[in-house]
Amino acid sequence: MSHLGNIADRFEIEALRGEFTDAAMMRDYDRVAALFTPDGTLRFPDAGTEITGRPEIRAGAERLQGLWQYFVQSTHPGTIQIHGDDTATGRAYVAEFGRMHDGSSHRNHGIYHDRYQRTPDGWKFAERTYELRYVDTTPLPGTAPGRIDV
Repeated sequence: MSHLGNIADRFEIEALRGEFTDAAMMRDYDRVAALFTPDGTLRFPDAGTEITGRPEIRAGAERLQGLWQYFVQSTHPGTIQIHGDDTATGRAYVAEFGRMHDGSSHRNHGIYHDRYQRTPDGWKFAERTYELRYVDTTPLPGTAPGRIDV
């Protein structure tokens, strides 16, 4: 693969990771699912959750997001390693916080461990696993403002 091809792949994979965060924040469950290969897997080992396949990922994302009163995720670039023409691996670093509908708060830092697959529709997640590195359940003092239409 050419040097320019490698740069383009890295750019597209970074855009994929950004789309995931945006889709999760916007609660766009169809878009979350579309970012995976048809047999892709989303794992949250610390929550005992493993979801495989686009329909299951869509339903799982909606179910998990439904637990939150509000949720904020910031994802920071990590590593990307291209393996040949059609596969890659990488990591992205995550900070999250929010309040659940039951009133509990959750603040954490973690790492997404990713496997990417090139498809006819571009790079997709073949697997995304979230590893928690820090968790704080101290009640959050703030609140989410009302909906602001832009």
